[in-house]
Amino acid sequence: MSARTIDDAAQVFATPSAYADETTFHAALTHLRANAPVSWVEVPSYQPFWAITRHADIMAVERANDVFTNSPRPVLVTAEDDERQAATGVRTLIHMDDPQHRVMRAVGADWFRPKAMRALKVRVDELARIHVDKMLDAGGECDFVQQVAVNYPLYVIMSLLGVPESDFPLMLKLTQELFGNDDDEFKRAADDGDTMTALLEMFQYFSELTASRRANPTDDLASAIANARIDGAPLNDIETVSYYAIVAAAGHDTTSATIAGGMLALLQNPDQLQRLGDDPGLMATATEEMIRWVTPVKAFMRTAATDTVVRDTPVAAGESVLLSYPSGNRDEEVFTDPFRFDVGRDPNKHVAFGYGVHFCLGAALARMEINSFFSELIPRLESIELAGVPQHTATTFVGGLKHLPVRFSLK
Repeated sequence: MSARTIDDAAQVFATPSAYADETTFHAALTHLRANAPVSWVEVPSYQPFWAITRHADIMAVERANDVFTNSPRPVLVTAEDDERQAATGVRTLIHMDDPQHRVMRAVGADWFRPKAMRALKVRVDELARIHVDKMLDAGGECDFVQQVAVNYPLYVIMSLLGVPESDFPLMLKLTQELFGNDDDEFKRAADDGDTMTALLEMFQYFSELTASRRANPTDDLASAIANARIDGAPLNDIETVSYYAIVAAAGHDTTSATIAGGMLALLQNPDQLQRLGDDPGLMATATEEMIRWVTPVKAFMRTAATDTVVRDTPVAAGESVLLSYPSGNRDEEVFTDPFRFDVGRDPNKHVAFGYGVHFCLGAALARMEINSFFSELIPRLESIELAGVPQHTATTFVGGLKHLPVRFSLK
């Protein structure tokens, strides 16, 4: 076997704080794409892995789902957390491979198909209007992330699930702790249990919701999950609560990060904000560009089921690869001027939703939410500017802005 390519720049992937410094982070990714697109990474506290930074290689791995499996290591966490997650028995869609993945995905698939999205659009548009009105009520200045961006998608996904509004704050807290356990602001205090505590609390909540929906079914996604049957048998407890957890968490944090990051991109590129205001017909391409620009899911992991090769680099059976979506979405071989935010970019072959059999189940909903929100906000926006320094979350999985102070005038 040829010598492994090792480039120190690839250590950024296992450095949560690196994701909070986008300039330095993207400089490292640009270097890796040019000099070490498949790089071996060994850092303390993490199991080693290959970092994959080119768009074409990410796509090739995603296509080869029989060679590269999600199990047993779908996300990059510490070796200690790898063991903890395995011990809890967590089995969300991102932990599964076919044929189990295909069967489980079908449980909720109908709720995210075009027909369901058309039925949901009225409610999504209404929630967009409500949250822009809340900006107006804020008096011309707010933390756009914490007062707007995190709440709007939360209301959408929790309404879809059927979670009562009184429990929305709890769900927000738990999802922020799940994806923010590498960030000093969001992670649990050391004396409040380990990083799995938030997950276990979410499991407890959804176990009770399952029991309620099985006893008294209603017309919501929670009831569909609670009463689903595979081969005539209901989902077991772990399968049920795992399904809720991935819908609740992934359906919220990713969209809120994109809305917040999209807002910052428009602030930093006032010509594009003006262009979008002048031509609302660009909203669909603007939505895709925001998703590419932010790329809220930073990486997924895959494990080689057999000896294989990625870009002429041998990858042995049992070794893991990290698919860097932010790097793929700035790949110079795919995107013209990739570091330019362009609301009219077309084509836009971003990989922010993944690709292949694991393509994001909620992609259509995320697109609709982003489109609806900015379609409501921009025509009412008279002026907007930064009122402080934007701050990003430290993470190795899902993240984006955690604070975006803005000053604005709305009509």
